Amino acid sequence: QLQLVESGGGLVQPGGSLRLSCAASGFTLDYNTIGWFRQAPGKEREGVSCISSSDGSTYYSDSVKGRFAISRDNAKNTVYLQMNSLKPEDTAVYYCAAGRVPRGLLFRLCLSPYKYDYWGQGTQVTVSS
Repeated sequence: QLQLVESGGGLVQPGGSLRLSCAASGFTLDYNTIGWFRQAPGKEREGVSCISSSDGSTYYSDSVKGRFAISRDNAKNTVYLQMNSLKPEDTAVYYCAAGRVPRGLLFRLCLSPYKYDYWGQGTQVTVSS
């Protein structure tokens, strides 16, 4: 069984930065992609970014491209989401998830929550002055 634990959320002013962490433990061979998702009150869960565990390929949603950066430390089984130039509309609960996603042109499917079998408990990010 794979466990995922997010950390690093909090309250930040518009224009500020936060770095989220997602630590994986357990059977870590059961996935090839880690994704970050977010869900604001009354809205559907939205794919934000994802990274391949094998070749490091990344993908971003248009809403965060150029502001967020995903990275990994395979030795620590940890994936990070560096969030810069934060906006009030980035306010949400952020989740990391682990799953299996095709490589190549289909890697864009990594933003679909249906590709993931394991989910963390979430961490709140609030962007407000």
